[in-house]
Amino acid sequence: MTLIKSISGIRGTIGGSVGDNLTPVDTVKFASAYGSWLKKETKKEHPKVVVGRDARISGSMIQQLVMNSLVGLGIDVIDLGLSTTPTVEVAVPLEKADGGIILTASHNPKQWNALKLLNSKGEFLNAENGKKILEIAENDGYTFAEVDDLGNITINDTYIDKHIDKVLNLSLVNAEIIRKARFKVVVDAVNSTGGIAVPRLLKKLGVAVVELYCEPNGHFPHNPEPLKEHLTDLSELVVKEKADFGLTVDPDVDRLAFISEDGEMFGEEYTLVACADFVLGKTPGNTVSNLSSSRALRDVTEKHNGNYEASAVGEVNVVEKMKTNNAVIGGEGNGGIIYPELHYGRDSLVGIALFLTHLAEKKCSVSELRNSYPSYFMSKNKIQLTPDLNVDEILDGFHKKHSSEEVSTVDGVKVDFDDSWVHLRKSNTEPIIRIYTEALSQEKADQLAEDTITTLKRIAGI
Repeated sequence: MTLIKSISGIRGTIGGSVGDNLTPVDTVKFASAYGSWLKKETKKEHPKVVVGRDARISGSMIQQLVMNSLVGLGIDVIDLGLSTTPTVEVAVPLEKADGGIILTASHNPKQWNALKLLNSKGEFLNAENGKKILEIAENDGYTFAEVDDLGNITINDTYIDKHIDKVLNLSLVNAEIIRKARFKVVVDAVNSTGGIAVPRLLKKLGVAVVELYCEPNGHFPHNPEPLKEHLTDLSELVVKEKADFGLTVDPDVDRLAFISEDGEMFGEEYTLVACADFVLGKTPGNTVSNLSSSRALRDVTEKHNGNYEASAVGEVNVVEKMKTNNAVIGGEGNGGIIYPELHYGRDSLVGIALFLTHLAEKKCSVSELRNSYPSYFMSKNKIQLTPDLNVDEILDGFHKKHSSEEVSTVDGVKVDFDDSWVHLRKSNTEPIIRIYTEALSQEKADQLAEDTITTLKRIAGI
């Protein structure tokens, strides 16, 4: 089964059978459930919803199905067309809309697509509202509008530029110093909408841009998740072009990773660390990331006399914790920057602008900047269990074994040791425990993961 329904939206592969894949029928059902929930929530006959999409091959089809389902409910739609996730998030409050839908499967391969749902603030829905929408879809609980009450579609393709302008107007973004630095940057946008937005932003900042895979045609030239093994072309071109650095974004432009001038990965975890270091140096305060993110953010935050907090995994959880903690910056270790002065959503464009300002002020190379931060190494593994095993009992056993250490059960079980940590999370869909470890060397991180797997098997009796 490749249709995944969750409180944050619905995603699946295109084609196949209804209920098993993201078919046109499933798309209409879920869009209609969201629209029905929104009408009930707002008590408006004609709510307004912003819709935008990444450049996936299926995007145009899915968008037409979604928009016309909303129209059929009497909802007015603002069609952003090709857009980015953070652009849609910015557009919702600017349009004074009641909600938004982003059509993207983020870093998943091209056969996938998804509907991601926003509230009137342009933020992802919470668990309670997501559950209500799932129930409406399950029960086909929607009533469509009569002919005189249908909604309307208005096309507005100006929001990428508006988003860029809002980034450039941020108090910490120094366009003048960036222009003076005369940076040269290679951009890999994996042939999605980052190919529109990122070069446009960089050129406004006076950066010389070398475009790699920036045609928004949806034909991803490599696995779109911005990991080292997928970025060999970018690394080689950075060195060949003698560029100051390279950068890559995922298809919906909410994850950002850098390549140093020597072709080496800056480290996806360190995107947030570098941006936070810059922001905290200008506006002291607190930070938040999720439990599976690098300890380096905590170290940098404490260096600036701030308070670091960890949330459960998931952007909604990070945002909630950021609001509670009055964080000046936060995000996730997958390269997701959340900068509240702009909006509460992961945003690669603001990450790029903050990073460029930081680098221009430091007057150092990207590799030198990376070497200025604490070095941690991560290992990501999983253990497959048989369906008859109780995953919760196994996690509880691991917790008890390490009860003398600092343990968090906010999201699975995380054990903090003096110079390392291990985080265990169970899958919601299959008998799998995901294992994240971090230590001061890759060898130690890998060894901690192996030791953890051995311990889990012993507890499980396998």
